[in-house]
Amino acid sequence: MLTVLLRGHFGPYCGRCVKKSLAVAHKRDLHVWLRTQTSANTAVLRNIVSKTQTHRQILALQPRNVYQICNFSALRIARPILRAPSSPYKVIVFSQRDMSVIGRLAGGFGRFLRVRYLILTGAVGGGVAVNKKIDSWKEYFPDLDWMKEYIPESEALAQLASSIRNFAKHTMETNEQMSWLKTKLSDNKKAVVDWLSQHSPPDLGSTLVEDANVSTTTAVFGEAKASGAEYSSDSTDKKRLERVQGEMMEVQLRYQKEIERLEKDNRELRKQLLLREQKSGKKRVMKKSLIDMYSEVLDDLNVYDSSYNTQDNLPRVVVVGDQSSGKTSVLEMIAQARIFPRGSGEMMTRSPVKVTLSEGPFHVAKFKDSNREFDLTKESDLAALRREVELRMKASVQKGQTVSNECISMSVAGPGLQRMVLVDLPGIISTVTTGMAPDTKDSIKGMCKSHMENPNSIILCIQDGSLDAERSNVTELVSQMDPQGKRTIFVLTKVDLAESSLYNPDRIKSILEGRLFPMQALGYFAVVTGRGNTNDSIASIKDYEDRFFRNSRLFKDGVLKPTQMTTQNLSMAVSDIFWKMVKETVEQQADAFKATRFNLETEWKNTFPRIRELDRNELFEKARGEILDEVINLSQVTPKQWENIFYKKLWEKNATHVLENIYLPAAQAENSGTFNTAVDIKLKGWADVQLPKRCVEVGWETLHEEFEKLVGRDQDKKHHDDIFNQLKSAVIEGSKERHKWDEKAEQSLRVIQVNILEDRSVSDKRHWDSAIKFMEDTLKEKLKQSEDSLRKLTGPSTTEQWMYWQKQTQDNKDRSATKSELEKLFHTDPQHKSHLSGDELTTARKNLQSYSIDVSNDFIRETWYHVFRLNFFKKALYQAQQCKKGFYYYQRGFSESGLECHDVVLFWRLLRMLEVTSNSLRQQVVNNEARRLERIIKDTLEDLGEDKERLEKLLTGRRVMLAEELKKVRQIQDRLEEFIQALNKEK
Repeated sequence: MLTVLLRGHFGPYCGRCVKKSLAVAHKRDLHVWLRTQTSANTAVLRNIVSKTQTHRQILALQPRNVYQICNFSALRIARPILRAPSSPYKVIVFSQRDMSVIGRLAGGFGRFLRVRYLILTGAVGGGVAVNKKIDSWKEYFPDLDWMKEYIPESEALAQLASSIRNFAKHTMETNEQMSWLKTKLSDNKKAVVDWLSQHSPPDLGSTLVEDANVSTTTAVFGEAKASGAEYSSDSTDKKRLERVQGEMMEVQLRYQKEIERLEKDNRELRKQLLLREQKSGKKRVMKKSLIDMYSEVLDDLNVYDSSYNTQDNLPRVVVVGDQSSGKTSVLEMIAQARIFPRGSGEMMTRSPVKVTLSEGPFHVAKFKDSNREFDLTKESDLAALRREVELRMKASVQKGQTVSNECISMSVAGPGLQRMVLVDLPGIISTVTTGMAPDTKDSIKGMCKSHMENPNSIILCIQDGSLDAERSNVTELVSQMDPQGKRTIFVLTKVDLAESSLYNPDRIKSILEGRLFPMQALGYFAVVTGRGNTNDSIASIKDYEDRFFRNSRLFKDGVLKPTQMTTQNLSMAVSDIFWKMVKETVEQQADAFKATRFNLETEWKNTFPRIRELDRNELFEKARGEILDEVINLSQVTPKQWENIFYKKLWEKNATHVLENIYLPAAQAENSGTFNTAVDIKLKGWADVQLPKRCVEVGWETLHEEFEKLVGRDQDKKHHDDIFNQLKSAVIEGSKERHKWDEKAEQSLRVIQVNILEDRSVSDKRHWDSAIKFMEDTLKEKLKQSEDSLRKLTGPSTTEQWMYWQKQTQDNKDRSATKSELEKLFHTDPQHKSHLSGDELTTARKNLQSYSIDVSNDFIRETWYHVFRLNFFKKALYQAQQCKKGFYYYQRGFSESGLECHDVVLFWRLLRMLEVTSNSLRQQVVNNEARRLERIIKDTLEDLGEDKERLEKLLTGRRVMLAEELKKVRQIQDRLEEFIQALNKEK
C-alpha cells in the first residue's frame, strides 16, 4: 500500500478535489494524507497518472515543494509552475495555454538551431582562414632551430642542480670553518627559494634547496660571467670559472656568426627582389631612412650661417684622439670597410669627414655631391674611394696651410651597420714638424673644440693603449669640454699591444674604470683594430679581435668585462646613446629655427614690403630669363635696320683711313689719270689686307652693341631693379670673350669688296646724285671736325672773348699767329701740296720771329696739318657742288666741260662697297652669328649658375642675403619637422 502525505495551503476547490481523490485512492490502496494550511496562495495543478488506473488526476505544487491532488474537471484555472522535488510520479502538462507556450518554445528552438548551424559553419571557416594566415606568418619568422644547440635541456639542468647540491654538501662537510656562511645562507634561504621560483624552472629551484642546509649560485647573465661563492681561491674553481667564461664567449661568437649569416641571407633576398623588379619593370617607392633624413639636416646646418646666432646643437658623434692613436681604424671597423687613406706615422686626416652610417642591402659608399657609388666589397672601388677622399682633403686645404675646416660629407650603407653620424677629425699633435704650417697644432685643437662645444655632441675619445697614459693629449682636452663626462665614451685601442707589454694589470683596469685619467665618461671600451698591416681586411681584423679577447689574460683575470670588449659592442653602445640624444634634443632645435624664421620674415616685411622674396637662385633664374628674352629680341631687328647700322659703323671705322691715306694723297695728282691710278692702287691694297678684317670687327662690335642696348634699355626706367646690373654686365663681357666671328666670312667679304671697288662705272643719274650726297656729307663732317680742332688750338675768337669773358693763352696766341702766316701760302699757291718744304718752314718761322713769336718747326707742321685740311675740304666740297650737274659730262668723259669730277666716282665706289658689305654682314648676323651668340650667352649663364662663389659676388646685398637665409631656415625647419614626424612614427 502506498501512502501519500499532502501538505500545504488549499483553497475551497482543492478541498473538494481532495475528498473525491481520497475516495478513489482508498479503492486503489492509496492512502492520501491531507494537511491543510490556510494560505492565499493556490497551488499549480499538474496531472499525475496512477500506475494502476488511467484516471487523470491533478498534482498541485506549492512553493514549499509539496504535492496536492485534485480532479481536473473541478478546476479551470492554471497556476504558475513551481520547482518540484524528485518524485516517483511523472509530471505531464495538459493545459492548453501550456501547449501554446511549448509550441512557441519549440519554434524558437528551431530558429536557434539554424543560427547555431550558421555560427558553427562560420567558426569552422574562420578557423581554417586563421590557420592559413598563421601558416603564412610562420614563413616570415626566422628559423630558430639553431638556438636548440645553446639552450640546455631539462635533464642537463637537473644534472647541474644535482652537482651544485652535492658540491654544497661536500663543502659544508669538509670545511668546518664555513659555519658563518651556513648561518648567513640559512637566514636567506627563503629569499633564495623565492628568487629561484621566479627565475628558474620549478624542478631546479626545489632541487637546489631539497634536504640541504645551504646551497648557493650566483649568475650574472648581463655580463656573461659566472663565479662561485667567496670562500677560497681553489684552483678547481678558477679553472671552472675560466671554462664558463670561455663557453660564454663562444656563445657570443656563435651568436655574432649567426647574425652575419642572417645578414647574408638578407642581402641575397634583396638582390633577388631587385632583379625581379628589373624584369617586371616596376619599381618600389623606397622611403628615405631616418638616418639619411637626419644627415641631410646636418649637411644644411654645416653651410648655414645665421645672423640671429641660431646654434647648431644637433647631436653627432665626434671622433677625437691623438695622431696615430687608431681613431680612423675604429671608424673603419664601425663602418666595416677601409674607406680612409692610411699612412705610417704621418698625418692623413687633414679635414673633417662626416660619415653617415645606415643599414642597407648593399655595402656601398657615396659622397654627398656625387652620384657615383663605390662598392665596398670590391678592392678596386675601395682603392678609388680612398684616393678620392685624399684628393678632396688636399683640395680643401688652402695654400700655406696644413689642415682645413671644410667638411667632406659621405654616406656608407650596408647590412648590419648601426645608424649614426660620425665626424672624423684630424689627430691632435704635440709638435709641429717641418713642412707643416706654424699654426697647425693650434688649428687642430681649435677645430676639435669647435666640434665638441656642441652640448649635444657625443665625444668618442680614442686613447692608444700601447702608450703611456701620461703622454695623452686628448684626455685633457676632452675633460675641459665635458668635465662631468655626460656625453663622452672612452675607447682604449691596441689592447693586444698593451697586454703583450703588460706589467701591471691594475693600470688597464683603472683606465677602464675611469680612475686613471682626469676625465669621466659614460662608458669605457677596449678594442683591437688590427695587427699593424694595412692590407688586412675588416673580416680578418674582426676574427683576430675575437680570438684575442677569447684568450686574453685581461679577460680571464677579470680586468676586462665582456660588455666592454669588441668594436661590435662599441658601435651598438654609441648608436644607442646617439639616438637617445637625438630624440631628446631634436624638437628643441626645431623650435629654435621656428623662432629664427619668424624674426627673418618680420625683418623682410619691414625692410622690403613691396618686393617679392627671391633667393639668389631665383634671382639668377629671373635675370637669365630676361637676358635670353633680349637675345630673342635680336631677331626682331629688321634687315633694313641692320644694314643702316652696319653702313654707319663701317664708314665711321674706315673714313679716316680713306680720306687720309687714299683721297688726300691721290688728290695731289696733276691730272685725272694719275688720280685714278693712285686710287686704284691704294684701294686694291686696302681691300686685300685691312678692309675685310675691319668689316668683320665692325660686324662683331655692332652685334654686341645692339645686344647690350637691348639688355640695358630698362635702366633709365623708374621701377628698374638694379640688382641685376652686375650679373648682366658679366654676361655681356663673358659673351664678348667667347664669341668669335666665322673665319670664312672675312674671305667672302674680300672677294666681294675687291670686285666692287674695281668697278668705276656709275650707271644712272640717281647713283650719281647719291654719290655726290655721300661725298658732301663726308666732307662737311670732316670740315666741321677740322674747324673744331683748329679752334681748340687757336683759342676763343675776339667775339667769344668779349661775349663769354674768355682769354687766349700764349699757346693759343702762337697758334693763331702761325695759322695766319700759313694761310698766306694758299693765297700765293691755291694748289699747294699737303707737305711744307724746308724753305717754307724757315720763312714762316722767321716771319713769326719778327712778331716776337718764337716757335719750332714741329709746332708749325702741327698747325699746317689742320690748316691744310680745312682748306682742302673747303675746295673739295665746292668741287662736289659743282659736279651735281656733271653726270652728262661724266658720260662723255669730261672732254669738253673742263670739270674734274673723278672725286665723285671715288665716293661712288666707296658708297657701293659700304652698301654691299652692310648687306653681307646683315646676312651673316641673321643666319649665323646671332644664333652663335645665343648659344654662347646660354653657356655663359650656365657657367655662372654653377660658379656659386662668383654668383655670390654678382648678386649681393642685404636683400639677397636675407632671402637666402630665409630659404635655408625654412628648408632646415621643414626637414627637421619631417624627421620628427618620421621619428615619432618609428617610436
